[in-house]
Amino acid sequence: MGQPIKLAVVGAGLVGQRHIAAIERVEGVQLTAVVEPGPTAQSVPVFKSLAEMFERTSVDGVVLSTPTLLHVDGGMECVTHDVPVLIEKPLAASADQAEGLIDFAQQRGVPILVGHHRRHNPIIQKSAGLIKDGAIGQVRAAQVTCWFYKPDDYFDVAPWRKKTGAGPISVNLVHDVDLMRHFLGEVVTVQAQMAPSMRGYENEDLAAAVLRFESGAVCTITVSDSVVSPWSWELTSREYPIYPATNESCYLIGGSEGALSIPDMRLWQHDGGTSWWNPIKATAMPVSSSDPLINQIAHFEEVIRGKAEPLVNGEEGLKTLRVVEAIQKAAMTQKLIHLGALQEESTTAAE
Repeated sequence: MGQPIKLAVVGAGLVGQRHIAAIERVEGVQLTAVVEPGPTAQSVPVFKSLAEMFERTSVDGVVLSTPTLLHVDGGMECVTHDVPVLIEKPLAASADQAEGLIDFAQQRGVPILVGHHRRHNPIIQKSAGLIKDGAIGQVRAAQVTCWFYKPDDYFDVAPWRKKTGAGPISVNLVHDVDLMRHFLGEVVTVQAQMAPSMRGYENEDLAAAVLRFESGAVCTITVSDSVVSPWSWELTSREYPIYPATNESCYLIGGSEGALSIPDMRLWQHDGGTSWWNPIKATAMPVSSSDPLINQIAHFEEVIRGKAEPLVNGEEGLKTLRVVEAIQKAAMTQKLIHLGALQEESTTAAE
């Protein structure tokens, strides 16, 4: 295997600590530095800024888990030093900013990975395989529920979470949008509604959208961080033990020959032909279990060593971000948003 890959984590908050824990469990990598302007207890050197870290030590890769508004600046600095970077989702505060970062990275030949870690979960990989292999026939519809209640102290310890652009659409729904793109392909139109925060914050706390895909499939998707519910990926997937687990599902994928509920992995099909007159039964699909954050770090190591291409590269992160922006724009304007037209507007503005 050779020398361990030296990684740095930038941002030692809630997500950053999870990355640090994942690095410690992956053979072939080692945590070399942490960048955190605030107080933090770490077993490796801690630097106040990326600039200070690059000046005083060398690393092979950087995990960027700072607030979204800092992603592009941090990513640019890593690319300038020719260091591959794994950037937490969403990739940037805007698609235009993300596009500039991706172009710069491509010019320098530096890999950018985006932290849509759910794609590294065996449940998601199994589901994507079943859909691709036609287990439910032609996909016609999907239903996504992303409801949970974040306590007040979640916002109090990090006031930026109360600001415009830090609501559940960009912070949480971006994960679910990415998975629907992964399962169903590219989104062509978006309609949406959203409601202001009941707690008086600047951002929304409730949104719903209808996504239409190139394939003709339609997805309804809702998110709220102020609804008490057992139906969210966090509470159903058993991905992160800090969340109390339920036995519910949060994704329903329906096709011409069957349906799949995720993450309980029940495949529903009729006996004796596809008709509502015939009995329908569920088959539990076998799936392995492993921590997607650990899998993501192991994958990052392979990318750095040149043994793999990024599973979720900058372009994938950008496409998901464009859909999220379309949801926000559709909700604000109450208009049907065409993704192609939105991208053309962005390109024209840049020129």
